[in-house]
Amino acid sequence: MLVLEVIASSVEDAIEAQRGGAHRLEVISHFEVGGLTPPLELVREIRKVVDLPLRVMLRESGGYEVEDETEVERLCTTAHELNALRVDGMVLGFLRDGRIDRDLTSRVLACAPDLKATFHHALEASVDPLEAIREVKRIAQVDRILVSGNGFLSRQIDSLVAYAKTASPEITVLAGGGLDATKIAAIRAATRIREFHVGRAARTPESIDGTVRAARVREIIQQLR
Repeated sequence: MLVLEVIASSVEDAIEAQRGGAHRLEVISHFEVGGLTPPLELVREIRKVVDLPLRVMLRESGGYEVEDETEVERLCTTAHELNALRVDGMVLGFLRDGRIDRDLTSRVLACAPDLKATFHHALEASVDPLEAIREVKRIAQVDRILVSGNGFLSRQIDSLVAYAKTASPEITVLAGGGLDATKIAAIRAATRIREFHVGRAARTPESIDGTVRAARVREIIQQLR
């Protein structure tokens, strides 16, 4: 089954994504820095108007390392609140010295014991992404990794194949990062990856300042079929 996850940073984004046939939303704020924790009120409003699974970004600052205990406490508080909202899961990723910060990841996830998690692009910022995947597999609540593969399409595909092989069977690869319908179709044809994540490609204009449009989402899904 093909799954298309669409980034939503407003109620309008969420409504349009659902109208277009999206299967899941990633709810964020601050698209310009790759996504930060959205206001909980926005998450509540989106839950009222759509019935799609929501994965909510949990990230307080632009980097992947967290040194400030106050920031850790905010992360834990938000995780607890998201658990109470019964969203589908969280999107997070923490590093320390270029490697997965498993202690912090586990501490935050313990505050949301009923939720699953997507480990995001921090994984590919680590010194060894394949070793990072093996480390993430030790965290039971993580059921997806959001990865792009980086580089030209052929290199992306090679990397995604390696990621999927390493992640299997515990973790599903969610391919994302600058994808459009053409790239998604190529990845689908060359790999067993069937979950895809889009941001700009679902927007008009096709930028972080654009708004999700149902027609753009529908076009991506139709091309995949």
